[in-house]
Amino acid sequence: MKEYKNSLSIGALGEGFVLDHIEAGHAMTIYRYLKLGKLDCTVAIIKNAESNKMGRKDIIKVSCPVDFLDLDVLGFIDHNITVDVIKDGKIIEKKHLKLPKQVTNVISCKNPRCITSIEQGLDQIFILAEDSDDKPVYRCRYCEEKWDGVLKK
Repeated sequence: MKEYKNSLSIGALGEGFVLDHIEAGHAMTIYRYLKLGKLDCTVAIIKNAESNKMGRKDIIKVSCPVDFLDLDVLGFIDHNITVDVIKDGKIIEKKHLKLPKQVTNVISCKNPRCITSIEQGLDQIFILAEDSDDKPVYRCRYCEEKWDGVLKK
């Protein structure tokens, strides 16, 4: 009798994009932030796939054009993710992400005195800056409050 290793095979994608190198366990967070549930296309989420580079990783395959993807939001969530653009079953482009200079309505200011806490409907805008250790941080555009760096899952 032939032994099979615990593995799952997900079919090839004809056209769309693949989000690869997602930190294990974070695929659903990305799914929600990118609002992939609102797209009228097929989405496959692979959790805890084996990876030589990362040990374990998540992968998301989406069967619609990459134009539907907000690369700034994705770069903000995890700029180590690779976006593979697929056409006719082949990777035609690999997009490498970077931290966006600005994010809008992705995170919220925690400062109770910030205008965004008082004014309804005001966009939550955060600008990329550097802290005293020369590490990148996001600060509120209005009150310059530093974002605490924790995404809601």
